[in-house]
Amino acid sequence: MDLGEVNHQRIKTNGIMLHVVEKGSGPLVLLLHGFPEFWYSWRHQITFLASHGYHVVAPDLRGCGDSDSPLSPSSYTVLHLAGDLVGLLDYFGEQQAFVVGHDWGAVLGWHLSLLRPDRVKGLMAISVPYFPRDPVAKAIESFRERFGDGFYISQFQEPGRAERAFARYDYLTVMKKFFLINKTDLLVAPAGMEIIDHLQTPAVLPPWITEEELQVYADKFEESGFTGPLNYYRAMDLNWELSAPWQGAKVTVPTKCIVGDKDIGFDAYRTREYVQGDTFKGLVPDLEVVILDGHHFIHEERAHEVSQEILTFLQKLSVE
Repeated sequence: MDLGEVNHQRIKTNGIMLHVVEKGSGPLVLLLHGFPEFWYSWRHQITFLASHGYHVVAPDLRGCGDSDSPLSPSSYTVLHLAGDLVGLLDYFGEQQAFVVGHDWGAVLGWHLSLLRPDRVKGLMAISVPYFPRDPVAKAIESFRERFGDGFYISQFQEPGRAERAFARYDYLTVMKKFFLINKTDLLVAPAGMEIIDHLQTPAVLPPWITEEELQVYADKFEESGFTGPLNYYRAMDLNWELSAPWQGAKVTVPTKCIVGDKDIGFDAYRTREYVQGDTFKGLVPDLEVVILDGHHFIHEERAHEVSQEILTFLQKLSVE
């Protein structure tokens, strides 16, 4: 895809260097990627939003792409990540930004909005709704109890385990296994099997992504490795400990949440019921929920519709 002229730069923030891609001028919009991605996952939205009068900045989050990758999993908490973004806003001289996040980027968007609502003009969360902190059980303990060791997040905990399992495949195959998941139940491998072995490798690509685009991801992860992104999962229990002061807090910024109706666990994990129910609305009072026909990487699969949803949201908040 032709992105046209984009500016690449490395910015010092919160003690590390983040690589960012930027385009356009106007109100600042941060595009935050998920796993296993880097800034390139927003290729469809960058030029579109820039052409409509926005200053679009898509960072490689810490540990990903061409950004610094601290060694310790304890350096990947939502507090570290939120600090990185506050530093980006300060670098660009902006008090507030619109924040759009997918997958882990959505988790980060939710927490930035929770921790620093004064810096977020509006939040667009894609594929991952806001789930409140369990006041009793740590995240990994809860996952293991409910889904067992075959659950992908359980398997990602031990340093090196997932990396060794992924290394049995070439990088392009790993990308295909994750990007082209069409299971709608939870990602749980049978006993004794690694999740990467359990995931299928489709013989035919869907129309929304090409072999060349998947190769861009594969090449970047061959350079950067998987440890940085996997450290996000390894910091989940530390997130639980550090976020205790915000127990019961609401996300008060204007928010739109987009989910695909064929996303992982959308029905099996009762996500559909949750995002359409009163509990979610109670936690996020200024909320609009949009359900689209699609899978987890909905911002790529339904790129035009998602871009339009983002633009409509930004324009609505710009005139309020």
